[in-house]
Amino acid sequence: MAMMVKDPGTRIDIEFDWAAAYPDGQAVMTSEWAVAPEAPDGVALAGAAHDLVRATATLAGGVAGRVYRVSNRVTMSDGQIDERSLTVRVEER
Repeated sequence: MAMMVKDPGTRIDIEFDWAAAYPDGQAVMTSEWAVAPEAPDGVALAGAAHDLVRATATLAGGVAGRVYRVSNRVTMSDGQIDERSLTVRVEER
C-alpha cells in the first residue's frame, strides 16, 4: 500500500491507473471512493471522477498527526471488482 503526506489545509488530487492491471482492454465502469476513519474533521472526498482506465479523487482537510486510509473500488467492463488503497498521513507543512 502506498503512502503520502498531506497538509490539513490543502486540497490534493490522487489517481489510480487501472490500465496496467487490466491489459486486455477492460474498462473502468464504476468507481467508488471511501475514507477511513470517517470523522467530521477528517480527510474528506471533495470530488471524484473516472474514465475508462483511471480513477481520480480530490482530498481535503484532515487533522494533523492522524492517519487515514483512502480506498478506490472499481468494477471493470468484464465484471471483475478490484480495490486499491492509499495511506494518507496528515502533517502541518
